[in-house]
Amino acid sequence: MSAHIVWDWNGTLLHDVEAVLDATNASFAEVGMAPITMERYRELYCVPVPHFYRRLIGRMPTQREWEVLDAAFHRHYWARVEACDLAEGVTELLTGWSAAGRTQSILSMSPHAHLVPLVRRYGVESHFVRIQGNPGANGGGKSEHMVRHLRQLREEDGLAFRPEQVVVIGDASDDARAALAAGARAVLYTGGSHSRSALEEVGVPVVDTLAEAVSVALDQISS
Repeated sequence: MSAHIVWDWNGTLLHDVEAVLDATNASFAEVGMAPITMERYRELYCVPVPHFYRRLIGRMPTQREWEVLDAAFHRHYWARVEACDLAEGVTELLTGWSAAGRTQSILSMSPHAHLVPLVRRYGVESHFVRIQGNPGANGGGKSEHMVRHLRQLREEDGLAFRPEQVVVIGDASDDARAALAAGARAVLYTGGSHSRSALEEVGVPVVDTLAEAVSVALDQISS
């Protein structure tokens, strides 16, 4: 195997950023917080999510505040997500990558029990050797999950690759940090949760389309 892509799901393959913002503002309304714009969301959003709330309110939320906001967000988000579409050109990109004899997987911080049926609903499940969501509590970072994901691809799925032959494509700075922690490479996409300026701070390639992301990924692996 010469190349493997680990895709993020939310904000990357699935264009759900408007649903995310709507759910965020709906959850804020439940606790008396003011709504925010898409621009402000993209400038402030970060992982772990409690730190996003710290940027908004000037302090870390209490455990109770976090639990209320997290539960409200997910309730509103899952009520909206089925109206979302895949990002432009996703099906063709996934098909082309597989047809070239390369492999790909999904690693998402969405709850695993929700993620798998959603990927299946969009008809793209067959393109991935592994689809992996978050098995535990919400709110953490992605790095430890990435290290485990790559290990499982090798040990359980039988893929033979060096870490530098893996490129993570995502819409958040946490995707790049997770890739670097696992020894992989990363390309960040501006169509999701972060502004371009926030993504560029990480120091990995930043692109405006997923077609560009795949092209850059192949260049990285070939270099």
